[in-house]
Amino acid sequence: MCLIMDSEDDHHNNNNNDGTDVLSPPFNFSMVEDGIYRSGLPRPDNFTFLDTLNLRSIIYLCPEPYPEENLKFLQANNIKLFQFGIEGKTDPPTPMPKDTVLDALKVLVDVRNHPILIHCKRGKHRTGCLVGCLRKVQSWCLSSVLEEYQKNAGLKWRQRDLNFIEAFDIVSLRKCLLSIMYRYHGYGFKRRRLAYEEEKVQTPKPQATKV
Repeated sequence: MCLIMDSEDDHHNNNNNDGTDVLSPPFNFSMVEDGIYRSGLPRPDNFTFLDTLNLRSIIYLCPEPYPEENLKFLQANNIKLFQFGIEGKTDPPTPMPKDTVLDALKVLVDVRNHPILIHCKRGKHRTGCLVGCLRKVQSWCLSSVLEEYQKNAGLKWRQRDLNFIEAFDIVSLRKCLLSIMYRYHGYGFKRRRLAYEEEKVQTPKPQATKV
């Protein structure tokens, strides 16, 4: 198989000239952590590549209906779709909805949904904000979080996105996790160590009913 890194305006066929399958990742594709990926909106010619990821879930951060071809691919591969409709308008600019990002983040940190792909249209701003909030949960230093956002957004990075990431309160995430505890330790580029355990809740002993 041959791997072709896609660009924003390129359109590739799924077959190479020699008859071998071509693996074409979605635009702006990269690995966030082991089992967590990000990209722009996948096209049909990216499906062969997505097959290699063995995805369980996709987080889609746009309000528009998911493309029919993509839905068929998800159904055929038993991939669950989580849609969080975040507007991407710039005129007038639409603020990032904190509660929606929080809901998406809860899905993202749940290891039962991994391997998982996060994407919006271009994989830059909405996706970048969600990944930035994840990095804060992982206790990354703020400068590294913002640097990663800008790297993936390129020349189209937005100051309001940086402000949102900086102001995002991860304490609210921890308050919303009721029965599952997520602990992040020593993240590296190639290895993820995510501890997942049921929260120990003491169940009261049954008492005799008074008649």
